[in-house]
Amino acid sequence: MKARHNRFIKAGIAALMISSSSMMAAAEGKPQGLPAEVIKVAQSTLTSELRAVGKLEAWESAVIRPEQNGVIEKVLFEESQSVKAGDTLFELEASTYRAAVAEARARVSLSQSEYKRADQLLKKRVGSATERDTALAQLRVNEAQLQVAQTQLAKMRIKAPFDGVIALRSVSPGDYVTAGQDLVELADISKMKVEFSLPEIALSQISRGQQINLQIPAYPNETFSGEIYTISPLIDPRSHSIKVKARIENSSGKLRPGLFSKIKVLLGTDDQALLVPEEAIIPNNNTFLVMKVDENNTVGMVPVQLGVRKDAKVQVISGLNTDDVIVTAGHIKLRPGMPITPIFPQPAKQEG
Repeated sequence: MKARHNRFIKAGIAALMISSSSMMAAAEGKPQGLPAEVIKVAQSTLTSELRAVGKLEAWESAVIRPEQNGVIEKVLFEESQSVKAGDTLFELEASTYRAAVAEARARVSLSQSEYKRADQLLKKRVGSATERDTALAQLRVNEAQLQVAQTQLAKMRIKAPFDGVIALRSVSPGDYVTAGQDLVELADISKMKVEFSLPEIALSQISRGQQINLQIPAYPNETFSGEIYTISPLIDPRSHSIKVKARIENSSGKLRPGLFSKIKVLLGTDDQALLVPEEAIIPNNNTFLVMKVDENNTVGMVPVQLGVRKDAKVQVISGLNTDDVIVTAGHIKLRPGMPITPIFPQPAKQEG
């Protein structure tokens, strides 16, 4: 009932405005015509942007896997814990590899003694150069075998390749694991990256370092900012699009890999843009027209060139000037040269 009552009041106000406008036109000697809603063109601020969607990814992400088979002896982290590059995450049972290192070290020690003896005999002109060189070669072989054994032993301690946060592990102490088996995922979420696609015609409008804004459904009241850090050198021949990646700082830790995001690439701001309601535009084949009101309240058709559309408004690049009056409703009953009774929109009153 209240809504219907409000509509009756608005209709009455409109009728009074039409009557008043007609009386004023008659008093001024201007031709009276059909009522039409009009607006005065004014300058507005227009932010040009490109829109896309994407999914957040960790800046770095790796699944930790062993390079050798073994039994997990120790797990040296807590799930969701932050770790530094080089921290040991797992220790595998390595007694066999420690024994292999000890054996290789003993062979190196023996080879060193044999080489020194052969070298001394050669200096005393008792031994031969061949014997000395053979001892040296055996020493080098044993040293290489020691390095192999030490490397294999070191691989039984699995370390973090970079700073990050540990996810949920899938193994426990005592589990036998094989080379290449997934143990746990490590992700660097101190900053995030997002990959998205833009149409190829936007290539000249984007560059590295360009700002973007992101809306994350998980945080509907917040806007996150980032910047483009790489643009693919290749164009997808099927979709005629180009892939772009941007980085987003995540010092707050709110963002997580996998979150869906709506992306706005900011192209620039025009403080003198002319924006008019979409309903004021009249399509005519491949051109667009607006109905302009002259000083005698007579309408005429004016061709316009349009720019971007945003929030039910469209930018007029050419054809109109500031303070021009154009018709926004009532076009169907009007023809060029006809007089009208212009009705300007009234500011909405807030209900107390």
